Amino acid sequence: MKPRPAYRVFRVVALTFVVLSLLAPLLWMIAASFKTNVDIYDPGKALAFSPTVDNYAKVLKQANYVEFIVNSLWVAFAATVASLILGLPAAYSMSRFNMRKSALVVLMARVIPGVSLLVPWYYVFSNLKMVGGFGVLILSHMFVALPLVVYIMMGYFDSLPEELEEAGLVDGLTHIGAFRRILLPLSVPGIATAGILSFIFSWNNFMFALVLSDADTKTLPVAIFDFVGYASIDWGGLMAAATVVTVPIMLIALFVQKYVVSGLTAGATKG
Repeated sequence: MKPRPAYRVFRVVALTFVVLSLLAPLLWMIAASFKTNVDIYDPGKALAFSPTVDNYAKVLKQANYVEFIVNSLWVAFAATVASLILGLPAAYSMSRFNMRKSALVVLMARVIPGVSLLVPWYYVFSNLKMVGGFGVLILSHMFVALPLVVYIMMGYFDSLPEELEEAGLVDGLTHIGAFRRILLPLSVPGIATAGILSFIFSWNNFMFALVLSDADTKTLPVAIFDFVGYASIDWGGLMAAATVVTVPIMLIALFVQKYVVSGLTAGATKG
């Protein structure tokens, strides 16, 4: 049955409202990054203004943001790889050996607010002389990435037929061999999904990096606040820095969305 005209109109209006609500702040941020501070404060220059790239020059040269980009890439990449290395065997064990109590612990780690751990983490890592280094940032980002990897891959491994492993065990493989030679190749869509989401969450992580980094290891979300001073705010530089943080990860998400969706749906329907 075709939807009624009133429903079609409502659907179009609702979708338009949602899309505009999501895109309006992003478009305003990008437009403001090409404005001077004077134009940003002028309501008459909301749409008609003379664009300038001085804010981006300030971000990429004067503020040394290239170093912060490298820091963010390194921390996000290392946290994602380490989470996959630890999370894939853990997810396989919890799935195949019915370790539901361990799965509950992982779920609790996923839902616990990270801010509740910042004070004890800072105390422990400061006593270990680790605050300000990349190691503590990678470990803190793994607190978000590792439970995510385990939770996604548990569902994916649950959906794979156990007969595949049993056939490998009959042929002489161990559980580790069956995991490495049979399940991992079949789980590439799920692994890609978990890795992409972990990288995105790590890239966007602000709270842990704010407390546990220093001037040499700060990541892009923290470096944005260099444009916020006690007496004034450099809105043009702030918007340009925020654009540098946001747009690349949005483009990555746009290009890989079909892989993320296929990985999640494959894990939900296989078997």
